[in-house]
Amino acid sequence: MTPLITARDLRVSFDLPAQGLFQKPRQLHAVGGVDFTLMPGETLGIVGESGSGKSTLARALIGLVPATGEAVWQDGTNLIGLSPRRMLKYRSEIQMVFQDPLASLDPRMTVGQIIAEPLLTHHRLPRDQVRTRVKDMMDRVGLLPNQINRYPHEFSGGQCQRIGIARALIVQPKLVICDEPVSALDVSIQAQVINLLADLQRDLGLALIFIAHDLSVVKHISHRVLVMYLGRVMELAQAEALYADPRHPYTQALLSAVPIPYPQLERQKRIIPLRGELPSPMNPPSGCVFRTRCPRAQDLCAAQRPALSGQPHQVACHFPGALRPEELAQAG
Repeated sequence: MTPLITARDLRVSFDLPAQGLFQKPRQLHAVGGVDFTLMPGETLGIVGESGSGKSTLARALIGLVPATGEAVWQDGTNLIGLSPRRMLKYRSEIQMVFQDPLASLDPRMTVGQIIAEPLLTHHRLPRDQVRTRVKDMMDRVGLLPNQINRYPHEFSGGQCQRIGIARALIVQPKLVICDEPVSALDVSIQAQVINLLADLQRDLGLALIFIAHDLSVVKHISHRVLVMYLGRVMELAQAEALYADPRHPYTQALLSAVPIPYPQLERQKRIIPLRGELPSPMNPPSGCVFRTRCPRAQDLCAAQRPALSGQPHQVACHFPGALRPEELAQAG
């Protein structure tokens, strides 16, 4: 099949003003040279620490932040750098569900108006058809159609996230980008929203980009997983392969921190601590950006940036593979 979207050398940088009278303006490199493909109907999970560039990457794909490189849509159009007028054509095919469910909804609009807004913008259906479509979508995402005239503050966090999902799906998109859609919700509500997205994907044939920092959630819904650190891809593989055999030290550290729902196994597992803090994206380390916190770092890591290589399990590391006992002791 033809990929739905193909990203090549996608980069996002922000120019920051000088802090002092004699200092020069600075540049923050939020995303640096990301490559990936997304197939129709596939879920690509994107994970990493806060500040690793996950949300910025998502916003670059839909034109909310300026970027360079390529994000080629299925018809061959590069979405990066399109004018707002030309990008409008793709707005109905690429929708986004935001992290904070209540903050992403206009408090002055009713639920019916919020869900109908994309439909009126892109399809301009008669008013009676719009109301029918909105009620059908509310029912599909688990909301009562008789709540159509209520306001967002009258709903719980989980219900507000369902409203956001209904708004994204009302125009029948091909791709939905979910930017940490369950991080602000209770654990029981998280499961409901995840199961809802999986059911809608199966029924509607959606492709999903699912951004999260909870690797257990990503494992449940993703076909492939992309691991980011300081704006760069560390590892990209099928979900089963990545969770069974993580090859990058950063991925191994992230997975070691995932709780195991069996007390005996939880007590026996070895957590791999990471040294120090995430470096500043305004002054990233030379070579491999992870080397300052990696228990396996050597001189080569500082001198040369590792390329993302391997098929189908891709890893950007000069020395991939499981950490040895002495390296685990060094990390601890």
